[in-house]
Amino acid sequence: MNFATLLAQDLAATTDLSLEISQNLLTTNNVWMMLSTALVFIMHLGFAGVETGFGQAKNTVNILFKNTITPIIGIVSYALVGFYLMYPGFEVPGWFSFDSAGWNMFWFSPADADVTAGYADGGYTYWTDFLFQAMFAATAATIVSGAIAERVKISAYLIFTVLFVGLVYPLIGSWKWGGGALDDLGFYDFAGSTLVHSVGGWGALAGVILVGPRIGKYINGKTMEKPGASVPLAVIGVFLLWLGWFGFNGGSVLSADPALVSSVLVITSLGACAGGLGGFFTAYFTFKRLDLGMLLNGILAGLVGITAGADVFTPAAALLIGFVAGILVVLSAILLDKLKLDDVVGAVSVHLTCGVWGTLAVGIFSTNPEHSFLAQLIGVAVCGAMAFGSAFLIFYVLKATMGIRVSEEHEKSGLDSHEHGIRGYTIIYDE
Repeated sequence: MNFATLLAQDLAATTDLSLEISQNLLTTNNVWMMLSTALVFIMHLGFAGVETGFGQAKNTVNILFKNTITPIIGIVSYALVGFYLMYPGFEVPGWFSFDSAGWNMFWFSPADADVTAGYADGGYTYWTDFLFQAMFAATAATIVSGAIAERVKISAYLIFTVLFVGLVYPLIGSWKWGGGALDDLGFYDFAGSTLVHSVGGWGALAGVILVGPRIGKYINGKTMEKPGASVPLAVIGVFLLWLGWFGFNGGSVLSADPALVSSVLVITSLGACAGGLGGFFTAYFTFKRLDLGMLLNGILAGLVGITAGADVFTPAAALLIGFVAGILVVLSAILLDKLKLDDVVGAVSVHLTCGVWGTLAVGIFSTNPEHSFLAQLIGVAVCGAMAFGSAFLIFYVLKATMGIRVSEEHEKSGLDSHEHGIRGYTIIYDE
């Protein structure tokens, strides 16, 4: 056997080994990304638990209905429009054409799906990319649901969700994650403190302003408590959200890189813990009681605050950022009540206030010297103006046309019986 033959065999063997390594790496990365997608999906159950737990028993079915249909609308609208708007660099194969592989929805084409290691540098496949991003999109709408619960018309909410998730969220996301102007500016948002959470928070604020407070929430300058249906369910919801955040932030690494993923998960947990402590201490010194609600929202505040820079924060910075977020969520909730802005679950305080804080914190605490406070501030302002302006416009048009609030009679007696025909909690006594 001559030298040329041996060389050819060695080259072939090397090529085969390289392809095998590449495929194994793709499989490992893609499995982690699919698991992360599942963890983000379970966050919808967490949101449902928190909103149902903090809401009144007479509106349980209504709240669960909204939280069930939101991811459905979110995923479908993101498939039809959102993914292309958010990542405009993709080729568009056509509008609703049919081929042997199935329907082509805008760019979302089974025939063009890239499932090789050449897609996304071997981090994941085309399908995983879409589904992971679609879960993020649906999360933004769920944030709005909790803030305006117990008095919003279900029809108005559904129309808002279609427009907000299908158009507003992906357009804003494209400015950074789609390689747009904010990305060119140097704005940084690792997993969405602004692009997901504060965008949803701005939408929630617009809804709260236009739909108005619940009947009897503010009387003679005093804030009246409206007991939630199930405190245990709210606690379960928060822990499910914390669990889902491991996928939310860990999946945003966009690969199974062991060093970076493990670091991000540690930073995420430290932020959550510090946020819980911040909420606990602030509520204790403010209200003179051990406030479970603020402890729970403090955990979520820490998670939101840490999300923008979970890959560039040190553990010490994570503790500080999370703790400040826990303080801010309590102060924000107090301010909203003073302004008579009724937010059932504290979504504006958790997602908007702490989303802004976490994004700005990147410009202060990031280990990457390229990140600047000015770029973060501009990004927060631009995204906030677009999100709030768009949400306000959508809600305003809906209010002026079909109305966005249920009747006084329905609100007082509960939405379950009037809109759904069943109740969430029914006690039957045997005679």
